[in-house]
Amino acid sequence: MDSLGALNAFVRAAEARSFTEAAAQLGVSPSAVGKAIARLENRLNVRLFHRSTRSVTLTPEGSLFLERCRRIFCEVEAAETELMQTQEAPRGKLRVSLPMAGMLLMPTLTAFMRAYPDVEIDLDFSDRLVDVIDEGFDAVVRTGEIGDSRLMTRLIGTYHPVLVGSPAYFETHRTPRTPQELSHHLCLHHRFPSTGKLEPWPLAHDGSPLDIDLPKTAVSNALEPLIHMAEQGLGIACLPDFTVREQLAAGALVAVLEGHLIQCGSYRILWPSSRHLSPKLRVFVDFMAANLFAPVRPSAQ
Repeated sequence: MDSLGALNAFVRAAEARSFTEAAAQLGVSPSAVGKAIARLENRLNVRLFHRSTRSVTLTPEGSLFLERCRRIFCEVEAAETELMQTQEAPRGKLRVSLPMAGMLLMPTLTAFMRAYPDVEIDLDFSDRLVDVIDEGFDAVVRTGEIGDSRLMTRLIGTYHPVLVGSPAYFETHRTPRTPQELSHHLCLHHRFPSTGKLEPWPLAHDGSPLDIDLPKTAVSNALEPLIHMAEQGLGIACLPDFTVREQLAAGALVAVLEGHLIQCGSYRILWPSSRHLSPKLRVFVDFMAANLFAPVRPSAQ
């Protein structure tokens, strides 16, 4: 236990870059922290910190040792949590990062909040590549494949692009029968907020991609305005199918050229691999996987 105490003092000091801050966290004096780390260095026969009058910084050996100590404490925490939470109901704060299109996930998120009222949701909407671990997120919802070995991941669903317009629009404009006919239509485009580039429409004929110069009637860096404009009969938009499934089911929007789109995407939930899957995180992952892309049934007439 003395060894664990010294390791804990080392980790707190390394993360805070301060013996004084580590001492405040542990409720002991700075000298006690300094002595514990000195004894640890003597036992290991290695210097863990570079010390100055203003700050402490890790040596290369200290940085290596810190990562191993973090894994040790994560295992201890996981063991304790697993025992303590076997019968515990999901509760507490859940900090989740979502893409800017995450507002369109709100029906599923609000359903989760109603199902688990003791879980406090803290949502952060951003298209930037957040650092899940360093920024303290419990989970991150993102599209595409993820290559970070520090993270666990679960596929929660796939989506397909769909070209949509309102019935009123197609009453006044000829319904396109081929992708080439789109060049004579009002086209509503999405611009990626992170790059400023227009999102291409993945058009194809007989499986071969098509490069068509489409009119740019309107451009938006968010999907919600494009959905609204399409509903108001202002043009055709290319959108992920899950974002307009309610409008399609209700007949407010109509899909066209369904056989001429070749791209699909996926949504995944990621969380730190070193973190125990707590009840609140487990039910969130399961709920999103079960409900995010569940089909919407047309309303009964």
